[in-house]
Formats: sequence, structure tokens, C-alpha cells
Amino acid sequence: MESWQQQLPSCADKVLQLAKQKGATSAELSIGASRGLSVNARMSEVETVEFNQDQSLSLTLYQGQRKGHVSITDLTDPALEQAVDMALAFAEHTAEDPFAGLASAELMAESWQDPELYYPKPFDVDQLVDLSLVCESVGRKDSRITNSDGAGFHIGERTSLYANSHGFQGQLWGTNYSASCVLIAGEGDQMQRDYWYDSQRQWDLLSSPEVIGQKAAERTLMRLNPQKISTRKVPVLFAAEVASGLLSHLMGAISGGSLYRNASFLKDRLGEQLFPEFVSVFEQPHLKGGVASAPYDQEGIATRDNIFVADGVLQQYMLGSYSARKLGLETTANAGGARNLRISSTGESYDQILNKLGTGLLVTELMGQGVNMVTGDYSRGAAGFWVENGVIQYPVHEITIAGNLQDMFSHIVAIGSDVDTRGNTQTGSILIEQMSVAGA
Repeated sequence: MESWQQQLPSCADKVLQLAKQKGATSAELSIGASRGLSVNARMSEVETVEFNQDQSLSLTLYQGQRKGHVSITDLTDPALEQAVDMALAFAEHTAEDPFAGLASAELMAESWQDPELYYPKPFDVDQLVDLSLVCESVGRKDSRITNSDGAGFHIGERTSLYANSHGFQGQLWGTNYSASCVLIAGEGDQMQRDYWYDSQRQWDLLSSPEVIGQKAAERTLMRLNPQKISTRKVPVLFAAEVASGLLSHLMGAISGGSLYRNASFLKDRLGEQLFPEFVSVFEQPHLKGGVASAPYDQEGIATRDNIFVADGVLQQYMLGSYSARKLGLETTANAGGARNLRISSTGESYDQILNKLGTGLLVTELMGQGVNMVTGDYSRGAAGFWVENGVIQYPVHEITIAGNLQDMFSHIVAIGSDVDTRGNTQTGSILIEQMSVAGA
């Protein structure tokens, strides 16, 4: 453990002690410290080499049912004392909230196993330079690749600490390694752009620069000479890398904040069949080395495996303590969101699910934010490929896909085994029976 990580516990103790001395009835804080090295190469030259080292503290103090909040990046003693004073002053000006306060003391995590998120390696500028140059060079081998937005590698380390006046204190360490390549093919108004990337906690698991560059080139070249299609209703297959967005919309709709604000189309829907019976949605926060693994949530509550949807039925909402109190329910240990979210697969490979699609649209890119969480109405710009008899025919662009999330969820036909494991929300390709596609 480096010195920049070691100061956090003593800093937290100091702030909590100050808060108590100055009259706060309770307090909680989170401190984050990170550092990273990034290299980006473009057109066979090193474009940027960047090193960052940051730290921040987020403090919430309570005076009874009044709350004051302050965030700072200066962790010196005078700055910490000033932060406590400011948070207390803010609390005096806020209205009493009967639902405010720390999570219950009896729910605090008491012990946990190491989630194994930390796999450090030396920061090596020369190595990242070489890898970035190789990645971009491989990506630009085909003469049809005419430009580049660059290829880059990143090494990052982060530690985060949460503590509160119940006496809870927990600190986690994590590493992240990533690589990406963004390429442009074609000339003039016929240019197309695409990319590929990888992200891992362990350096040895990161894809090679050759794989990243080649995949970026393949994806970019496949988009050349796109066509427009006429408006129609067809089956739509969301490729794995964009299908996670559908799950994100589900989780947004069942999150406490949306529910108590009456801003969700899934309010009061517990126990209802939302999906076909083959669909289950669940989180596994204790996976060793997982993207978002954590033994406790952002309030210090012990995390657990949660099943949000079982056999297509909505089983529970996603709640932290505040939203649970507002709704008259119990927290699901989801302050900060779900961790390592998964959806069940129907077992088909990517090729099998394409064949199941038959004739319709394969979506590989989504644009815009056209999702109304109150009604579930869904309308987004898209690009991808037209498929006939299970075979990709040509790329398509300048289209809009539209539907309603409730209808889309209930008409999922298949979920592929081609799971994209790079993010917190992991799913394979998702095939929806029919959606409206607006084209030329």
C-alpha cells in the first residue's frame, strides 16, 4: 500500500471527531484517492502522456433531521475543519427531513473477505508508449483506414474509504487497466468511425494491442457504404455491447429515487410479470475481482446477492436507506447502485441468435437520450446492420428505433451467451420480437 493511500483512515477519524466536537449529531464521509498513467498515440506518433493523482472527500453531517453536505479536494487539517464548519452551517439552513440520517447501526457490515480487486504493476511509460503505437499500427494496416482518433493504454489505481459515526470504517483498493483504439475509414462524406476497447482489473488479462487494433479495424470497415432503410416494424437484436443499456433502464425504473418521486413506469409493480419466464436479473456483489464487487454499500451496509427479477417477475426494488424509508420498505443494500449486475441467458451463441433474428435489424450503436422513465417510451437514434435469413447484408445508419420499455421487456425472444464482461452490467445480445424502425 502506497503512502498516498495510507492517510485516509486517519483523515476520516479526524473529520468525524471534529464533527462530534462541533455539535453534529451524526456524520458520514467517503474519501477517494486515485492515480493513473495514460498514453495515447495517433497517426504513428505519441500524442499525449498523462499522469494524474487526485483525492477528494465528501462529507455529510446531520443535526437532528437537518443535513449539510460538502465536498472538497484539499485534505489538509485547516481545510478539513473548514469543511466541517461549512457542512454544519448548511445544515442550519435546510429543512427538517424525517427520513434523513445514517443507515441503521445494526445493518453495518462487521467483517468481510478481501474482494481481490487490487493487482498493482509499476507505471511504465515506455511500455504504454510501445503498446499504443503497436495497437494503432495494427488498426491502420488496411488502406481503407484513412484516419485515426488514436489508440491508448491506461494504468489506474484507486482506493476508497467510507466511515460514519456508528463506528463503521471500510477501505477498498482497486486497479484498472484499459486499452482502446478508435479508427476512421473512407473519404469525404463517406467516412465511418468505430472503435474497440478492453478493461480489466488485472494487467495480464487485458487484450493484446494487436487484438484491440484488429477488432477496431474490423468494426470500422464493416460500417463502410451504409444504406438507409424505409420505415417498418421488424425484429431488433441489440448487440451485447449496447444491450446493457436496456438493463440500465430497468434498474433506473426500479431505483428508490425514481419510485418515491413518482417518476417510474414500474412504480407499484412488485410481483408482476415484466419479462418472459426465462429472464432473471440479479447482482453478485461478492465476486472475486468483479468490476463492481464490494462487501458493503455506500452507507456501510453489508451487501448481498439480490434477485431483482426471477422467472420474469419483478421481485424487489433497488433501495438505499433513504429511499427505503420514504417508501416504507427495507433497504436492499444498494446505496450506490447494483454491483455486478447479470441477466440470464437462453444459451444461444451470437451466430445462433442472429439466425433466430432471421430478417431484421442488428443494432450496434445507440445515440441520444430518448427514454421517458415515467411512461417507458423509448426512441433513440441507432446504427447497425440489416440482416436477412440470419446473415448480415449491409450496414445501415440514420435510423431511429422506437417502442415502449414495458413492451420491449415482455417481448424479449432470446438472450445470447456472448456476454460482454467489460462493465458492471453484463449481458449477451438481446433479441426483441418487434420494434418500430424509422428510416429514410
